[in-house]
This record gives sequence, structure tokens and C-alpha cells, in this order.
Amino acid sequence: MKLAFMTLGCPTWDLDTVCRNGRAYGFDAVDFRGLGEALDITKLPEFTSGVAATKRRIHDAGLEVSAISSSIKVCDATCRQANLEEARRTIETACGLGAPNVRIFGGGDVQTLGRDAAASIGRECIEAILALDGATQLRWLFETHDHWIRGADCKRLLDAIPNPAFGCLWDMGHTYRVEKEPPSATYAAIGPRVGYTHVKDAVRDPGSPGADKEGWRYVAPGTGELPLAESVALLRKGGYDGYLTFEHEKRWIPALPEPEEIFPKFIQWARTL
Repeated sequence: MKLAFMTLGCPTWDLDTVCRNGRAYGFDAVDFRGLGEALDITKLPEFTSGVAATKRRIHDAGLEVSAISSSIKVCDATCRQANLEEARRTIETACGLGAPNVRIFGGGDVQTLGRDAAASIGRECIEAILALDGATQLRWLFETHDHWIRGADCKRLLDAIPNPAFGCLWDMGHTYRVEKEPPSATYAAIGPRVGYTHVKDAVRDPGSPGADKEGWRYVAPGTGELPLAESVALLRKGGYDGYLTFEHEKRWIPALPEPEEIFPKFIQWARTL
């Protein structure tokens, strides 16, 4: 498996720093979730008119672009037009960078609509995205996130859309930490369709500085309570040879360790797997 990092974890780095440090720390690839103050890179000159030059800079540094992490929420009917507009921009940018994967969210008003109706909205939106020019050159990967964390819930959409351009992103920090779902159950539901991963670790530490409302606090990979090694072993046994991507949420949680400290720790841990 190859190792990648998300720019979510280094929100103050410019492109030169992303390239320089990413390779120096031992990563194979970068996953773009923003750059600097901008969250949507598909609106930045470096990723539109200058995308060819940006691709050369990244490749000259010895890195690939593993994914673009979009803000598309396919199960939210109010986002339909915005989803398609972002998808069009993302196709152009991803193809220009040689990035094979696009992260998408579920979202939607599941509590009001019910899960079946929300999944139907998601299916229609994904089918519309896949019909766009160039869309099937990429893999659109539905993250285990928000209202769609349990493997069985994600499987509703996976079963409805057998197109190989659509798959799942397994966020190992969500399925166990939020839903208490053991890795074996998640993998049984979505394993063959997993095309990408997000990796982070946490400890249950209620009341401590940095703990979320459920009492979980992020820590360096391999030092927490999440069954990351078990999850990776299941993927490896099933033939997964894609990216292990470190999702360090520094942009959202400024108190987390600096990337210069935590990124090398991820590399050291991942190499023990």
C-alpha cells in the first residue's frame, strides 16, 4: 500500500512546502483538501489554468496526487446543482493532475426523509455525476461519514450503483469510534468496493482538553484505541493495494499537533504494518 497525507493537516503550507515536506517525510502522494486559505482547490489558478505546471511541480518532487477531497453531498437534494458544478470542476482538475480518486459525502436530511429516500436522492445524484464528460475516468468514493457511517448503510448506495467508477472510502476513525462497528462488520459490507482510506487514531478521554463531545481525543496513529491495524490487515487480505491516507484534522482543530511533528509519526507507524 502507498502512503498519502491530506492537506487538511497542513493548512498553512503553500504548494512548495507540500511538495518539499511530503517527500522528505516519506509520503508517496498528497490528497488535496484545500490549500492555504482556500478549501476548494478547483477554483485556484494553480489547479485550473496552471494545472499542468502544478502537476509537474508535484511529480518533480517525487509525489503523486492520490485524490481530491471534494465537498459534494450527494444525498442532499438542495445541493444538487452545486454538486454537479463542483463535479465538473473537479473532473477537469483531477484529470489535469492525474488524480484517480474523488472523495464525496452523503449528507442529506436522513432524519426527516428516512434513509431509503435519502439514498434514492444520492443514487440519482451519483448517476448524474457519472454521466458528466470525463467522470468515469475517475473513481467517486462515498465516505463513511456523517449519516452514512455504518457499512450496511453505505452498501445501500454501493448495491444500487454497480458502476466501477463508484465506490467507498473507508474512514477507519468513523466506523469504530462513532458507530462502534467492528472492522470485520464494516469490511463484510463494503470491503470489495473500498477504493480509498482515511486513517486517524483516538483515545477515549472524556473531559480532557481536545476531547470531542463523545469524549474522544485524537492521538498519533498506533497510540490510540481504534483498531487500525486490524482494519488494514482486512484490506490487505482482501487484495487492497491503494492508499493509506493520513487525515489529520488540523484545519478544523488548530490545537492538534503541527504537521511537522505528526506526519513523520504516521510514516513511522504505517511502516510497521
